[in-house]
Amino acid sequence: MSLADRLAAARLAQYPPDAAGTGGVRDSAGRDVTGRDVTGRSSGPLAEVRRQVHHDLLEAVGPELYDARLSQADLEQRVRQSLQGVLAPGSVPPLTAADRARLEEEIADDILGYGPIEPYLRDAEVTEIMVNGPGRIFVERGGLLYPVDGRFADEQHLRRTIDKIVGRVGRRVDEASPMVDARLPDGSRVNAIIPPLAVDGSLLTIRKFSAVPLTTDDLVTFGTLTRQVADFLAACVRGRLNILVSGGTGAGKTTTLNVLSSYIPANERVVTVEDAAELQLYQEHVLRLESRPPNIEGRGEVRIRDLVRNALRMRPDRIVVGEIRDAAALDMLQAMNTGHDGSICTVHANSPRDVLSRVETMVMMSGMDLPITAIREQISSALDLVVHQARFQDGSRRITHVTEVAGMEGQVISTQDLFVFDHRGGFDAHGRALGSLCSTGLRPTFSPQLAALGIALDPSLFGFGRYGD
Repeated sequence: MSLADRLAAARLAQYPPDAAGTGGVRDSAGRDVTGRDVTGRSSGPLAEVRRQVHHDLLEAVGPELYDARLSQADLEQRVRQSLQGVLAPGSVPPLTAADRARLEEEIADDILGYGPIEPYLRDAEVTEIMVNGPGRIFVERGGLLYPVDGRFADEQHLRRTIDKIVGRVGRRVDEASPMVDARLPDGSRVNAIIPPLAVDGSLLTIRKFSAVPLTTDDLVTFGTLTRQVADFLAACVRGRLNILVSGGTGAGKTTTLNVLSSYIPANERVVTVEDAAELQLYQEHVLRLESRPPNIEGRGEVRIRDLVRNALRMRPDRIVVGEIRDAAALDMLQAMNTGHDGSICTVHANSPRDVLSRVETMVMMSGMDLPITAIREQISSALDLVVHQARFQDGSRRITHVTEVAGMEGQVISTQDLFVFDHRGGFDAHGRALGSLCSTGLRPTFSPQLAALGIALDPSLFGFGRYGD
């Protein structure tokens, strides 16, 4: 028996098939570890019927799929009506009610949506969808990954779905440009990479965003932060401090950025700059800018850095950058140091101290021959606060540090932790972290700056749950 066979047998023993025979797997407590019961694509004789019905339906409604005069609701109604006609008795072999309903759903998803991943896009519990080639799909629920039974018919089917997604936002993906970042209409982030770069078939990753943005109360309920820290961060945003949200991939930086942005007063003019527009701000005066990749001739690229520069000419009260990953860091620091206070950005980093090192490195990527001391002085005078977030082994996302950038000491940027996650609580029987954010007892040096704006910090914020007590 091969190693793969032994691993498969071990997994089958740990997660036996459910009694209904649906192909779902269940843990020792009888819970379906793949989430809800997800049926696979039609196979065998039913797959042939599906291809025939799909072809006949496209023959019937093909031109209407691109009719700009039809709303999405009208188009959906037209497709479903035509589908009923194509599936009329005598047109296809006899089908059971269950097979007929399954065919209708699959074909409607293919034509109106995104094929086999459409059910997971509708599932509010799924936060990420990962397609590892046409035959393997994984989803994330509650921060943990599970395989599901959905699959694409073949590589061409997957490529058509990718083309449909990226084409709707004016992007392209082909052999000349085999990687693409895009978004769905609801703001969900999409990344696709195709052969020859993807060796075993096209890869598609979709990070979903809630139709209703998460609020501070939601993050407090999830344990991402405490009510005291939320009140402190709200005061910092209203006080126009410059904040960096840091963390690794999937740590929840964008969600936290959304929540922080919600504290911006409604009467301020906000300009957002992103690779793919996904922030969900509900202030009245929000201007959204999105970068653009080069066209097929290698021209027309608009970088984050270009948009940041342009944003400065748009009379912004606040600039919110989805992610800084290159020389745009220099332009953001310049903006923060020239009167554009209250900016909020995200950066990939492993710790608050690493954030400063990364920003330093990205400034040097600009090609400007600046002394390292000058760069650090720019960073220390521009940034006020670093909010660091991490994803724990139980899948939860937690803020682990709220750190003040306190200035320069010699040639080193000085920082002090105001709140730190206390890991001493350990984990429960299910692997969930039991710790929480605690105050270090240190008071921020920017308290007088906030007081001058009429924002008083409650002294009790820095005394609750003292770290180390």
